[in-house]
Amino acid sequence: MTSSLVGESLSEDAVESMELVDIQADWRTLRVVLDVLIVAYLIYRGLLIIKGTRAAPMLAGLSIIVLMYFFASRLGLVTLDWLLGNFLSSIILVVVVIFQDEIRRGLTKFGLQPLFRRTDAPVYDKVIEDVTLICSKLAEDKLGGLIVFQREVGLDDFVEEAVILDAVLNRKLLYGIFVPESPLHDGAVLIDGSRIRAAGCVLPLSFNPDLDPSLGTRHRAALGISEVSDAIVIIVSEETGSISLARDGRLTRNLDGAMLRDALHRFLSNSVQVSEKSDQGEKSSHRGKVS
Repeated sequence: MTSSLVGESLSEDAVESMELVDIQADWRTLRVVLDVLIVAYLIYRGLLIIKGTRAAPMLAGLSIIVLMYFFASRLGLVTLDWLLGNFLSSIILVVVVIFQDEIRRGLTKFGLQPLFRRTDAPVYDKVIEDVTLICSKLAEDKLGGLIVFQREVGLDDFVEEAVILDAVLNRKLLYGIFVPESPLHDGAVLIDGSRIRAAGCVLPLSFNPDLDPSLGTRHRAALGISEVSDAIVIIVSEETGSISLARDGRLTRNLDGAMLRDALHRFLSNSVQVSEKSDQGEKSSHRGKVS
């Protein structure tokens, strides 16, 4: 009788041990799968960030160096193996230096996820209407213009050397900034909410190799600031009188007043909210390649 009870107890312990082993094995498998998926997603997002930028050919060149190191070690090329080995020993520093702009852009986009967002500064319909009318007037008169709408990412670095206005936006003031006689007409105007925060702002230029060579400094500056922030930028060309809009390093050209108004409402207005899914669905027109 006692031996039977002992046998049953040992059998139950063995079953529990086997169940525990199965649970641990399942958790290890799940952990490995989760680990691979996270790494794959990070690599995918990184490739999306560098796609169409100067970093893409640099990444290809770095990959060739890694392959050369692999073959040099296999073929016994001692000098080449030593040279490339010393270079690749500091690969993390090399990657940070080479891809610093892309890393900054990626971290910025990560910080713009809903969990980390601050409350938007309000952009009123009247501001959008006034800006649309002034841009149409500038285009009609063939006067150059560069207008930046600040959103989530602060642009204080580009305000330090500019002329601080902190004025309520109105049509006469905005138009007057861009007339040739104005000392501020070559710089950008920064709008935050319903106020003109600064004028004469100097923006970073984009060096995207895929850009149309005919684009001037204004367009490259607009793309440059849109690459390092989430700003919406309007460009009016003084040569052709055309209106363009830059966002996320992409340029939409040849807009008329109605198209510009619709785009500004889509991205800025509190009263016309469009979900991120809808925004992504229309990226063929607003995030397509420069035409």
